[in-house]
Amino acid sequence: MRDVKAYLRKSAGAVWLFLLFGAVFLTVFALSGLPASAVGYAMALCAFFGLAYMTADGVRYVRRARSLRGALEHPAQPAALPAPADGVERDYQAMITALRERLASDQAAQQARYADAMDYFTAWTHQIKTPIAGMRLLLKDEPPDRGELASQLFRVEQYTEMALGYLRLDGGSDLLIARYELDPIIRRAVKKYAAMFIRRGVALDYGGVAQTALTDEKWLGFVLEQLLSNALKYTAGGAVSITARPGPVLIVRDTGIGIAAADLPMVFQKGYTGFNGRIDGRSTGIGLYLCKRVCDILGHGIRIQSEPGEGTAVYLDLSAAKLEVE
Repeated sequence: MRDVKAYLRKSAGAVWLFLLFGAVFLTVFALSGLPASAVGYAMALCAFFGLAYMTADGVRYVRRARSLRGALEHPAQPAALPAPADGVERDYQAMITALRERLASDQAAQQARYADAMDYFTAWTHQIKTPIAGMRLLLKDEPPDRGELASQLFRVEQYTEMALGYLRLDGGSDLLIARYELDPIIRRAVKKYAAMFIRRGVALDYGGVAQTALTDEKWLGFVLEQLLSNALKYTAGGAVSITARPGPVLIVRDTGIGIAAADLPMVFQKGYTGFNGRIDGRSTGIGLYLCKRVCDILGHGIRIQSEPGEGTAVYLDLSAAKLEVE
């Protein structure tokens, strides 16, 4: 209907011109004393043939309009454009084709640059692990006063893992979906942060989880590590607990400083640090963003409940997964 109305507006000038010519002939015939019926018959015949032409032309117009809209859905395919109706339209299509070719060339160059950059940063994040592991070995038998140095090295390793996760996230081929026991995944994440729990004086309450979930073992571990990192960062001298509900739903709860109500709706946004991040001064606003992206890819749900001064609880709903087992 939209195309029909557009065609009628386009043809309105011709209709008014036809009526104007009819009025001119009627006036001339009346002034000459000639029978007006002759003009009426001629106008009726012209109106009939004109209506037939407009109907056929309108059908062609509607088909072309729909064809052009279809071409908009596939802008990278020049063949999707309908054949030009006249010279002006041919020039416009030549312009569109030239712009498409330039766009395709620019996109190819941009993708090549992006692929090169991703290859470099992926290689870098892998290579940086070697000196990190070497420094960890050198610090292993150092005196206790080097504990802070070991802590900072751990942070470097953590940020490196985040960068590698960020680079891998869009690949999709890194996923291995299966039904996994949750307890070993949780224990590995906890063990990785055991020294940080001790150093910050944070108690851990975890009694084991006897449930399974359809997920990716490595990426679920990545999410848990990020949640533990956040809990430790904002919980000094308090406690962190990990529990599970049927579903399963994992709950990582801390007794830290909590999150302001104004910040809660935006904590999963990329780069958003909120009030706590500004206080800490070291927050990147990437951790929870990556957690949300991973959960979206895996089909898991993630939500946060928090009160300032009362702590934070993160709920991982693993029952929402709609994935195929490898």
